Amino acid sequence: MTGCAATGATTTSRSDLSGVIEALEAPLRRLLCDGRPVAVAFSGGLDSSALIHATARVAAASGAALHALHVHHGLSVHADDWLAHAQAQSAALGVAFHTARVRLDPATGEGIEAQARRLRYAALARLAREAGCERVLLAHHQDDQAETVLLQALRGAGLGGLAAMPAQATRAGLAWCRPWLGLTRAALRTYADMYGLLYVEDESNADPRHARNRLRHQVLPALDAGFPGVSGALAQVASQAQEALACLDELAALDLAGMRVEEGLAVARWHAYSPPRRSNVLRSWLKEVLGQPAPRSLVLRLLAQLQPGLAPHRWPAPGGAVAVYRDVLQWVPAGEGEGKGVPGAVLWAFDGLGVHQVRGMGGSLCVEAVSGLGVPLNRLQGLSWRRRQGGEQFQRHPGGMPRSLKKVFQEAGVPAWARDVPLLYAGEALIFVPGLGLDARCLKASGDGLVALQWHRDNAAGGNAGQAGKIKGFPEPVQPSAHVC
Repeated sequence: MTGCAATGATTTSRSDLSGVIEALEAPLRRLLCDGRPVAVAFSGGLDSSALIHATARVAAASGAALHALHVHHGLSVHADDWLAHAQAQSAALGVAFHTARVRLDPATGEGIEAQARRLRYAALARLAREAGCERVLLAHHQDDQAETVLLQALRGAGLGGLAAMPAQATRAGLAWCRPWLGLTRAALRTYADMYGLLYVEDESNADPRHARNRLRHQVLPALDAGFPGVSGALAQVASQAQEALACLDELAALDLAGMRVEEGLAVARWHAYSPPRRSNVLRSWLKEVLGQPAPRSLVLRLLAQLQPGLAPHRWPAPGGAVAVYRDVLQWVPAGEGEGKGVPGAVLWAFDGLGVHQVRGMGGSLCVEAVSGLGVPLNRLQGLSWRRRQGGEQFQRHPGGMPRSLKKVFQEAGVPAWARDVPLLYAGEALIFVPGLGLDARCLKASGDGLVALQWHRDNAAGGNAGQAGKIKGFPEPVQPSAHVC
């Protein structure tokens, strides 16, 4: 660990020093004016040391409780020293200190930098929640923003990448705030010198093997020599990209409203738009169902291959696949429709109305009394859940004809990968299929003791709360129910 004391700012006028203090503290006062507790991600380096010190000054005036969050990665031989330093500095400022250790696993195939960042943010979120904080302050500044913009541009990123780091974002139920994106690293160093702050130097920040370090130490200084103020200009690019991205998000929401169907995305409606709008709304829909930005390769494949009338097809995606069936693009979670099947026959004893978890079948059955069309309670005897064997007969509508379950699935528009569901038998008679409902042959139009059945899968696909409990790809059951379980 390298302890760096202030060298002093003897050549800087008092008014300039006051200006630096005001520039750093003004955004903090705006954030802390409500007096709510706040956390600071505190590594012990220059930037976060300036942030924890300035925030402590502002918090003391506003009455807000302040918490320092430190993540020990174990990547450096100095990590234990950095932890001790951060704890000591927090104690000197009277700030509550919280720490977490994370362990990186090279075997995952994920880059060390990416894995460290992911684990760090997860640990910070956990520490913040445990401390009762809804906001976490991060010490990123204008030079960090410029590096991010340039790095993303060199990687061929689109607007999402050029937008770089937002001043505030909500993730994991927390507000992540970067109050100093408009300030330079030089301003933070001047502040640290003024107050004689001690901070650690991470030796990895000088390692040219990391792309960001090469930009910081080689590329940006050369650019600044030829184009003074390059960091401010690149930060302005990020600001304009964020504004443009917000407009595109609003446009995607409007377009998506006209092409969304319950099962997914209506391909014919989507294809009627111009290529740029197709790309924009597709990225928005994929981000919604995947829970993360879609890989560029997936977007390009869909743009090139997805056409109205396309035969059933699926494309691998993070956490599962996207698939087209009957001109609807759908999200298929991993494990669904992969031929795993449900267990063989499992006896099941019905014990009354309500919601019953069906062990080993991936869902629960809601049994509810109805006054109209339903199955008599006395039919719910000798029950068993079975997997599909082929050749099952199912009658979907009263007055209709029993047909093969495969045909009924096809007529109902259920794709092949969504047909691997448990079947409920009473004796040797198939009486209920999740998503299709009760076999019409066991229904009565009126009488006492009639019930309706509804199936709820344990995990809704794609994280879409509006689809919770529904079977992806299935229509609503035919028989009516007085209530929804």
